[in-house]
Amino acid sequence: MTDTDPFTNLYAGPTQLARAMFGPMAELAKTGAMGAVSVKPEDAQHWAEVGTKLQTMWFEFATEQAKSAPVGLPYLDPSRWMALAESWYSQMPVADPQRQKQLWEEGFALWETVLGAYGIGPKAGEKVDDLPRTDPRFANEKWKTHPAFALIHQTYLMLAERIEGMVDEIQGLPDDKREQLRFTTRAIIEAASPANFPMLNPVVLEKTIETRGENLVKGMEHLLADLKRGQLSHTDASAFKLGENIAVTPGKVVYETELFQLIQYSPTTEETLEVPLVIFPPWINRFYILDLNPKKSFVRWAVEQGVTVFMVSWKSADAGMKDVVWDDYVRAQIEAIDHIRERLSVPHVHAIGYCVAGTTLAATLALLHRRGEESKVKSATFFTAQVDFENAGDLLHFIDDGQLATIQTLSPEGYLDGRYMAATFNMLRGTDLIWNYVINNYMLGEDYPAFDLLHWNGDVTNLPAKWHQYYLRDLYRDNKLVQADAMTIDGTPIDLGQVKTPTYVQAGREDHIAPAESVWRITDHFAGPVRFVLAGSGHIAGVVNPPEAGKYQYWINEDEPRDLEAFKKGAVEHKGSWWPDWIDWLRARDAATVRADGKRDPGRKGDKVIENAPGRYVMTR
Repeated sequence: MTDTDPFTNLYAGPTQLARAMFGPMAELAKTGAMGAVSVKPEDAQHWAEVGTKLQTMWFEFATEQAKSAPVGLPYLDPSRWMALAESWYSQMPVADPQRQKQLWEEGFALWETVLGAYGIGPKAGEKVDDLPRTDPRFANEKWKTHPAFALIHQTYLMLAERIEGMVDEIQGLPDDKREQLRFTTRAIIEAASPANFPMLNPVVLEKTIETRGENLVKGMEHLLADLKRGQLSHTDASAFKLGENIAVTPGKVVYETELFQLIQYSPTTEETLEVPLVIFPPWINRFYILDLNPKKSFVRWAVEQGVTVFMVSWKSADAGMKDVVWDDYVRAQIEAIDHIRERLSVPHVHAIGYCVAGTTLAATLALLHRRGEESKVKSATFFTAQVDFENAGDLLHFIDDGQLATIQTLSPEGYLDGRYMAATFNMLRGTDLIWNYVINNYMLGEDYPAFDLLHWNGDVTNLPAKWHQYYLRDLYRDNKLVQADAMTIDGTPIDLGQVKTPTYVQAGREDHIAPAESVWRITDHFAGPVRFVLAGSGHIAGVVNPPEAGKYQYWINEDEPRDLEAFKKGAVEHKGSWWPDWIDWLRARDAATVRADGKRDPGRKGDKVIENAPGRYVMTR
């Protein structure tokens, strides 16, 4: 596998991407056309040099890459999605002559309206407060200052609306295929935006003239660097260092296995809650999303509330983990719980599971209940975690038999390169996480921002291939976790209906990875008391929302709503972070406190620890 695989194939191959982005500009530069726009004929030589430089940079990169044969990323390759949709598109109403006539008439009316706003055509002089359609991609005034660019983006938005609407009009298409077609259509439409093409983007054209093409040279440098590392860059990675300006809450690694390290954080209060807290973050990402910096850190905040906090830091998969399956992660959670209980001489712990680790925590609870050991967990909190995958969102488009087989071929050494998962998640929000950066980084040549959350988002982890296959097949595709005794963990059948542990469930209103409708379903399956909280924002910002920030809001419904819609109708909105509501709920489970000394303060005299937080595992790549 070469370092260019994920990114190269995601964008239809480096040659196509570079030609689409830089080819026309390079040719214009070589002919001196850009110099003509700047009204300085003597600049023609400069523009020719810019064009030659761009072509040379690309040629050198292509020559270097030709020495190795990329494996490819077929399940994210746009050509695969186009082939999948080809037969569906032939059924779209756009093929109907009457619909074509209607589209033409609507387009002609739109052009008359847009041109009329500029004093052109039969509607010239009519009052037009604004253009008919708006979209954040075309918010810059340069899209409106010239009628040509106004026509381009307004026509694009009109066609995008109509094409997306036609997906619902295809007859006889199964619901799952219709949703897959809707996802595919949206992805293609996003890629086709005129904002993504330099010659159609007035912001890029103006920047190119202003910088005399230096933005294109810098953009090409960014593009080639990303192709070499095999991943789209969102931020300046050199701006962050673990343990120095991110993941800095003081603590010690007090236990480790081949699968995880266990961090215990140092107390900042004289007393702490007697029942400690263990946090299980997803192994799809690094744990420090909950410890980005002192102002954003959930870990720091919880410690300051008088909680003894432990954090699991999962090991990024390598060839030695080729046989790791879901049972191993459930056993690891129980092992961490048991170690904490023994270390602090306590009968139970509070537990938090985030995303996939929350799904696993649900299985852990079911296993403990079936074995009569449920008292080990005093309470469970779930951050944007799903147990019922019937309505699991756009990720369901990646789990048909063909794609599962393809994914399996991408893991020849027993683990899935984390860049594949990063590319998949980026596709779920293509405009925000792909094309926005293509424009800013590659076309405008802007410097990367130093943004800790984006740095974490790009700090990928590898996944055990067997676990990944089982997870997609048994949970996403077959939804077995919510079927009583349909799954066996560590030799024991499990049933979520047996779980009576007091539970706090947080969902993000705008979550595109674990939709709130899907997270809600946990309330349908657990038998114990559940407090459901709907937080503003999405999968990350909805969780990482410290009270000091004063951002967003959350909703609580103290009644017993039957579903999420009923919850929303009767919910009371509260401004700011939901964290204070959670800590009040946690204290209500057990308010007893103890002195924060002895092994409550890791690394003190006589306490054998392994190393300082954040530990080695989070630093392995």
